[in-house]
Amino acid sequence: MTTAEPEATDSDARDAYLDLLKRCLTRYSGERIFLAPPLAKARTMEQIQRGRFAHQDADTMIGWPRLDNVRHCVETVLREQVPGDLLEAGVWRGGCCMFMRGILKAWGVTDRTVWVADSFAGFPEPDTGRYPDDAIFNSAIAREILDDFGYPIAISLDEVKSRFASYGLLDDQVRFLVGYFADTLPQAPVERLAVMRLDGDMYQSTFESLEYLYPKLSAGGFCIVDDYVLDGCRKAVDHFRDTYGISSPIEKIDWTGVFWRKTTG
Repeated sequence: MTTAEPEATDSDARDAYLDLLKRCLTRYSGERIFLAPPLAKARTMEQIQRGRFAHQDADTMIGWPRLDNVRHCVETVLREQVPGDLLEAGVWRGGCCMFMRGILKAWGVTDRTVWVADSFAGFPEPDTGRYPDDAIFNSAIAREILDDFGYPIAISLDEVKSRFASYGLLDDQVRFLVGYFADTLPQAPVERLAVMRLDGDMYQSTFESLEYLYPKLSAGGFCIVDDYVLDGCRKAVDHFRDTYGISSPIEKIDWTGVFWRKTTG
């Protein structure tokens, strides 16, 4: 009998757990819908896999490429011992944060926190006076797009916590920041971040998240932006980077997600 090396066995078990977790969170197996009823709306499997649409009961909208990117970023900071916690701003049902917590669990990490930041009440009312690019969120087109998703956008804190608990991932390493970013992020008790992921869609939400959180991101940490395909979000990111002279190259994840690595403290 051949005995596997402990390190190889641990790595294989970690990979198996995180792959299964990814499938459960998306309700997608790689070929078909997984552990869930049929799709309520006609979607292709490629659309589900790439996160253009989600299964109506999925825990995350972001699809496999962006979940794989989260794993890459989190595991990189763990291997390289980049200090700080993990945070997502704009979480929907919390699936990406569950994945972050699952990665920490798979690696046996007990000294980092996953911060879950959201209004848990949907988008803020667009402040079009200060942020004219967000006027689109008051339009009939935006309402039509959101209605076409076939699932609600505003998810309550209780539901998010319940979904965390269903995976055995609701514990004292998960902390919630409840409210609009302008109210919660300036005084959030977050000391340092290793990975920050922004999924606020709007110019205001994106810029405020960067303004309040980026100074806490460690050198060697990662900033991930989910909605770079949206004009307002892209302008907010570009404005922030230009204002603060951030030259770290932006890397493309998929059709909408991007990220970069912070090179200086």
